[in-house]
Amino acid sequence: MADTTEIEAAVLRKLLEHLSARTDVQNIDMMGHTGFCRNCLADWYREAATSEGVEMTKDEARERIYGMPVADFKAKYQKPATPGQLSLMDASIAKNEQMRGW
Repeated sequence: MADTTEIEAAVLRKLLEHLSARTDVQNIDMMGHTGFCRNCLADWYREAATSEGVEMTKDEARERIYGMPVADFKAKYQKPATPGQLSLMDASIAKNEQMRGW
C-alpha cells in the first residue's frame, strides 16, 4: 500500500501534467481565482526541497513547475494582463495576506 508521501507525489505529478497541458490558463488568472499560481508552486517546491536539505535556485524550481525555462514559457504563452485580471489578483493577494499563519 502506498504511503502518504507517495500519494502526494503522484498528485503533484498529475497537477504539473495538467498545468503543462493548460498553457492557456494564465498565472494571473490562477492567482486571481485560487490565490496561487505556477510561481507559488515553484516557491513551495523550493521551500520543501530546502527543508529536505536539497539546495535549489528559484529558476531551477520554476523550471521544474513550468516544464521549461520561465522565459521560454512567458514568450510562448503569457499574454498582457488586463485591468480586470490585475484587480482580481490584487484582491486575491489581499485575501492571502489575511490568511497568513494557516
